[in-house]
Amino acid sequence: MPVFLKKLLLWGFVAFLIYFMAFRPDGAAQMFKGIGAALMAIAQGLGDFLTGMMT
Repeated sequence: MPVFLKKLLLWGFVAFLIYFMAFRPDGAAQMFKGIGAALMAIAQGLGDFLTGMMT
C-alpha cells in the first residue's frame, strides 16, 4: 500500500474519532468502555492460561 494512502486513511480515521467524540460523546464513551473491557478480558484469559501452564 502506498505511503500516501496509509497517511490519508490514518488522518481520516483520526478525523472520524474527533467527530465521533465531539458529536456523540456518550456513544464514544460506551465504545471505549467496551474496548477496554475486551482488552481486560483478553489479558485475564492470557493470565489464566499462563497460570494453568505453571501448575
